[in-house]
Amino acid sequence: MQRKWWTLIAVSVATFMLLLDITVVNVALPSIRKDLGADFTDLQWVFDAYALSLAALVLTAGSLADRLGRRRMFAAGLVIFSAASLLCALSPNPTFLNVSRAIQGVGGAVMFAVSLALVAQEFPPGRERGTAMGLYGATIGVAVAVGPLVGGALTDSLGWEWIFYLNVPIGVAALIVTYLKLAESRDPNATRVDWAGVAAFSSGLFLLVLALVRGNAEGWGSALIVSLFAGSAVLLLAFVVIELHVPEPMLPLRLFRRHAFTGVQLAAFAVSSSLFALFLYLTLYLQNYLGLSPFAAGVRYLPITVLSFVVAPIAGLLLSRVPARLMLFVGLLAIGAGLLLMGDVQPGDDWTGLLPGFLVGGVGVGLINPVIADVAVSVVPKENSGMAAGINDTFRQVGIAVGIAVWGAIFVGRGADKVRELTAGTPTGEGAHPRELTEAVSSGSLPEVLATLPEQARQGVADAARAGFLEGLNAVLLLGGVVSLVGAALALWLVRESEIDRDTA
Repeated sequence: MQRKWWTLIAVSVATFMLLLDITVVNVALPSIRKDLGADFTDLQWVFDAYALSLAALVLTAGSLADRLGRRRMFAAGLVIFSAASLLCALSPNPTFLNVSRAIQGVGGAVMFAVSLALVAQEFPPGRERGTAMGLYGATIGVAVAVGPLVGGALTDSLGWEWIFYLNVPIGVAALIVTYLKLAESRDPNATRVDWAGVAAFSSGLFLLVLALVRGNAEGWGSALIVSLFAGSAVLLLAFVVIELHVPEPMLPLRLFRRHAFTGVQLAAFAVSSSLFALFLYLTLYLQNYLGLSPFAAGVRYLPITVLSFVVAPIAGLLLSRVPARLMLFVGLLAIGAGLLLMGDVQPGDDWTGLLPGFLVGGVGVGLINPVIADVAVSVVPKENSGMAAGINDTFRQVGIAVGIAVWGAIFVGRGADKVRELTAGTPTGEGAHPRELTEAVSSGSLPEVLATLPEQARQGVADAARAGFLEGLNAVLLLGGVVSLVGAALALWLVRESEIDRDTA
């Protein structure tokens, strides 16, 4: 078999592992909460610890890969990710788990930054690269499709720890293929690492997410939250200044003068901050509100995931025939429409109320992933493909990290307002109780909270808490849909085919 196909296999296996880890974690969250005593904030950090470290380091990883060797860095990422997965499985408490997830993000940053560059160096632009990106997109579809089922089956049968143990043999297999079959490549003009930019960007992003996650509990006007937002703004502004003045920036802002480059980054941010970030809250609805088991919740995700798997390779074949901006527009439009269809959940509904949105959104996901992957590395010179892939993955992970935090803040805030309205005049409607009740439904701990109340008050409080959960869920689904629709409009406006390398020679 030709080297290029081995390269695609290795990259796809690593991507499969990374995405599988995200999707299997979704359905395992309630079990993690029970075993480790996690609260709602802990559950958010299970995702954000990973996404934050990945977002903060993926640009640096891309620069290091261009300089030290892409195959070498890819292998290092596999080792770090697999070892961190083992630590996740052995976690005795939520803090240990979230620190291990952050280490996973370090390994994930390296693999994400290098994966598309490895494919781009083996497959020339045009039909052949479109086919490769279609297969790569299909891998994403498979990971999303089987992730909830695998996660649910493992959690129900062996325990949530096995969703992390699973990464170890997959990582070993990918590592063997990497060393035996992949070619090494570098950028002969690679730059030095912009450590000042890394420090400013990662610190600013961390403070921003921390403020969003803690805002409802501490009070949005509190000194702590205001200080966190102010510190984040100063650091992110410093990052921009650094990037404008250092000779070798981690994020060359000049690239954003090319409209297609800007458009594909915004498209990646839009899909990640909307649908992908909202999977967390959809899972909490399926398991902690409807009471489905992890495996049953995984089965309910099949419509959206199977469709994304089927559509992805078709989208790859269309890349050389249909303008990228049109495919990005239609994909994001479908995702936005899907979220809007989901965003009217009523107390008597079951999971089938989400089905129309799952179907429409699944088509959008399958359509957009190969296009983003292809355009991200086709709007820059080939020798900068590592950096381009890193920038694109940064926008993806920043979208997930910030999306989860923003939606969590809105979700709990709107839910608490609803609980406060329904329990006005009672002790339950005072102080932090409305927020705590909304979080209790979200984390699956409502029965424990109700057990502390007088028996005659329990049903009314339970009804109010569940109404608050739905109020928050509907709000974030509708707003997520709007974000995706805005992303669709921006992609249609900014992305131009003339700026994309479509050389078929």
